[in-house]
Order: sequence, then structure tokens, then C-alpha cells
Amino acid sequence: MDLILASTSPIRGTLLANAGVPYGMATPAVDEAAVKQGFDGNDGELATRLAELKALGVATERPNALVIGSDSVVSVDGRRFSKPGGLEEAAEHLRFFSGRSMLLTSAVALAKGDKVVWRHAEEARLQVRTLSEAFIHSYLASDWPEVSYCVGVFRLEGPGIQLFEGIEGDHFTIQGFPLLALLGELRRQGVLAV
Repeated sequence: MDLILASTSPIRGTLLANAGVPYGMATPAVDEAAVKQGFDGNDGELATRLAELKALGVATERPNALVIGSDSVVSVDGRRFSKPGGLEEAAEHLRFFSGRSMLLTSAVALAKGDKVVWRHAEEARLQVRTLSEAFIHSYLASDWPEVSYCVGVFRLEGPGIQLFEGIEGDHFTIQGFPLLALLGELRRQGVLAV
């Protein structure tokens, strides 16, 4: 059975490849902004819904494949954030995050045909240290545009680690892909050897 990652995220692709999982890639056609705008559930429900829609969007076109969808939601003080639309918006996000606790929720779903066959969500809490204007500008100068694709304006595997003074949660969840749970399910589905 073909395994397809419904994502354009280089991080998710790298994580699967590094884990030795053979997969193909497809771009999901999901209007994330429209889904978020009309959604009144919690962060876990939203991340799961987005992951499901991405997986289903590709799975309906490739009914013989098992399709992975994944998404992350970041909220700080009850306010949800999306990927920054530009450099100034990224700086605004970082100013808001400064000295606060960030809740990052990542979800993954598997779909086959027109049915979601599995879903999973996990949370991580990241304590952002107090960020100076000088740091925000130098950080964005060094890691832009890479962090423009990241909902929390950071890559944990890069200079983004400097934003935090404390982290509680799974490393893969923070990278936007609950990989350990996914690998377990792929073994249960017979895609990976037990």
C-alpha cells in the first residue's frame, strides 16, 4: 500500500525519511483560514480537523493509498496564531509571545478513500523567555524566511530554540508531527514491520 504525506512541510518529510518510512508527497488543497474562522472548538479539535481535511483531500484522489495529514495550532493567552504573513507580522507575534506560555497542539490523521481511519493529537507547552527588540530583529534576520512557514515563528531544530526558557512535551509534537504515535499506528496498519 502506498503511503502519502499530504503536506509540503519539509520538516515532516524529513522526520518520516529519517525514521526510515517510505512515502510519497502530495499537496493538500485545504483553505485553512476558512476552517479556522468558522471553528468554535478547542485547539486539539481544530488541529485534528485540519489534519483530517488534509488527509481526506488527498485520499479521495488516491483511494488505494494511506494518506497522512498533519497540522499544528499555537495559542498564547487564549489567542490563536497562524503562520505570519510577513516579516513585520512575525515580529508582532514574537512581541506578543515574549514572556508568555505558548500552547502548541499538533495532530496527525490517516485517511483511506473517503474515510479517516485514525487520528491523534498531542500538546506541548513552551515558556517563551522575555525577548528584546534587538533579539527579535537579529533572530528574524538569521532565520527568515524559514520560520515564515512555522505557526509559532520558530524551528526547534534551529535558532528558534533560543526563544524558550522551558519546554514541556514531546519533541516531535513541538516539530508539528506526533511521530511516535504515527509510527505505532503504521505498525498496527501493517505498513511498517512490527
